[in-house]
Amino acid sequence: MHDTPPTPLWTRQTFLFLGFVILLSFLTYFFRYAEPQRVYWDENYHIASAQKYLHGVFFMEQHPPLGKLLVAAGEKLLHPNEKSDQFLNTDYGRNFPDTFSFAGYRFFPALLAWLAAPLLFFIFLLVTRHALFSTLLSFLYIFDNALLVHLRGAMLEGPLVFFSLLTILCFLLLLERRPDAAKPSKGKRMTAAISILFGAAFALVATTKVVGLVFILLVPVWLWAWRPLRTQELAQRSATWKRMSKGLGLFLLGFVVVYAGVWEIHFARGKRIVSELPDNGYYQSSDTAKWYLDNGKAGSLFAFPAMLADAWHFVSHYNAGTPRLDLCKADENGSPWYMWPLGGRSINYRWETPDSKEYRYLYLQSNPVVWLASFFAVLIGAALLLCSVVLDLKKPLRNRFHLTVFLGLYVAYMIAISRITRVLYLYHYFIPLLFSFIILGLVVMEIQQIAGWKLTEHRKTIALLVFAGLIFASFEFYRPFTYYEPLTDAQFARRNILSVWDLACVNCEKVNSLAISCK
Repeated sequence: MHDTPPTPLWTRQTFLFLGFVILLSFLTYFFRYAEPQRVYWDENYHIASAQKYLHGVFFMEQHPPLGKLLVAAGEKLLHPNEKSDQFLNTDYGRNFPDTFSFAGYRFFPALLAWLAAPLLFFIFLLVTRHALFSTLLSFLYIFDNALLVHLRGAMLEGPLVFFSLLTILCFLLLLERRPDAAKPSKGKRMTAAISILFGAAFALVATTKVVGLVFILLVPVWLWAWRPLRTQELAQRSATWKRMSKGLGLFLLGFVVVYAGVWEIHFARGKRIVSELPDNGYYQSSDTAKWYLDNGKAGSLFAFPAMLADAWHFVSHYNAGTPRLDLCKADENGSPWYMWPLGGRSINYRWETPDSKEYRYLYLQSNPVVWLASFFAVLIGAALLLCSVVLDLKKPLRNRFHLTVFLGLYVAYMIAISRITRVLYLYHYFIPLLFSFIILGLVVMEIQQIAGWKLTEHRKTIALLVFAGLIFASFEFYRPFTYYEPLTDAQFARRNILSVWDLACVNCEKVNSLAISCK
C-alpha cells in the first residue's frame, strides 16, 4: 500500500479542522474560566500587582511587566468588582472577600491560552503539511491537565505560551520565505510584515517572563537558513545579503518598539509611592530613579534608561533572596529540572471539602500520556538525528533541519535552567514541553517503518487517532484535579500512578519520594 499525496495546506478541510480545534480549546481553556472563585498559587502576587497598575502605584517585581499588565487590563475591561484597591499596600494579596470575582483578572491569560491552540495547529500544519495530523497532534495541548489548570489562572504562563507559539510560527513562516534571487519581488511585503511580527512576538515573550529569552536562539538559525548559497552568482549573493539585512533590521524594529513600549507603559503607570511597600515603596531604586519618581517624571523618556536598569537589577536582587530547592522540606513544592519530563512534582494549588467524605483539589498534574509520549519523542528525535550523522541511512531525514532546531532549543533551555540555583517548579517546563510537542510531530513524519512494518499515511492516521483517544481518556481521568471536582480518598489514590509525582490527598501521608536522604 502506497502513501497518498499530502493534503494541500489551505483547503476547506483545513479550515474545518481549525474550527474544530478552536471549539475544543474554547471548551477546555476558556469556558467557565473564572471558576473556581477562589485564589490559587501565584494569583495572590499577580492580582496585587494588577491593582497597583489600576491605581498608578509604583512597584518592582522579578518578572517583566507584560503578563501583569494583561491581568490588570482584564479587570479594567470587564470591571466585575466594585473595589480594586484591596492590595495596594502589599505584594501578596490575602483575605479575598467571598464576593470577589476573578473573571476580570483571569480574562486575558485564559483568552490567550485558548487562542494558543490554533497557533499550535498552524505550527503543526507547517511541520506535517497535513490538516488531520495537525488536529490530532493539537490534542497534546488542548487536553493537557497541567497546562489547563495553570493557564486558566491569573498568572503569566497563559500569555507566555501564546507569545512563544507566535514567535515559533513567525520563525517557521520566515524559513518558508527564504530570499529567492530569481523571484526577488515575490511576497516581499508579506515577508517584511512577518519579520516585524517575529521581532514583536519575541519582545512580547521577553517582557512576559525572563525564561522566554531562549527564543533569541531562533534569530541566528533564521539568518543561517537565509544565507546566500555558494552556487549563487555574485550578484545573486549580494541581493540575498541585502534582503537578509533588511529582514534583520525589520526584526530589530519590531523588537525594540514593543520591548521599549511595554516597559514604558510600566514606568508611566507607577506615579504613586506607597510607603508600606518594600524599601518605603521604592524597591531598592537608585538615587536617580528616586529623583524621577519623587518629581513625577518616571514615565519620561529621559528616565527610561535609569528605570530600566533598576528593573533589571531588581530581578537579581529578588532571586538572590529566593530559597533554594530543599527536597527534605515536608511542604516543598519545587522539583529538580530532570524530573519535569516525567511530571515531577505535582503541586496541590488548593483544596477544600464539600462534605466529610469528598474533597475538591486544584492540582498541577500532568496528563501522563501527553508528557511521557512527548519526552519519548525527544529521545527518538535525538536518536534519529544522531543516526543521520554517524550512519549512512538509506533514506535521509526529511526534516533534519527542523528537528535539529527544536531539539537544540529543548536542550539549550534545559541546560540553562539547570544552572539556576533558586527553587523552580513544574510549570517552568512548559516552554520545553511545547518544543517536545513539535518534536513529536516531526518524529511522526520521519518514521516510515517499524521493524519492517511500513507506516503508510493511512496507518499513521489510525495510530494518531488512537493516540488522541488515549490523550482524551487520560485527560478525563485527571479532570477532577483540573476543574475542582470532588474526589474520595480512594478515587484520589487510583490517580497516584507514578511516585515521582508526589501526589498526596488530604488524609494521606506525604511520602516525598524525591528526597534521597534527609537528616
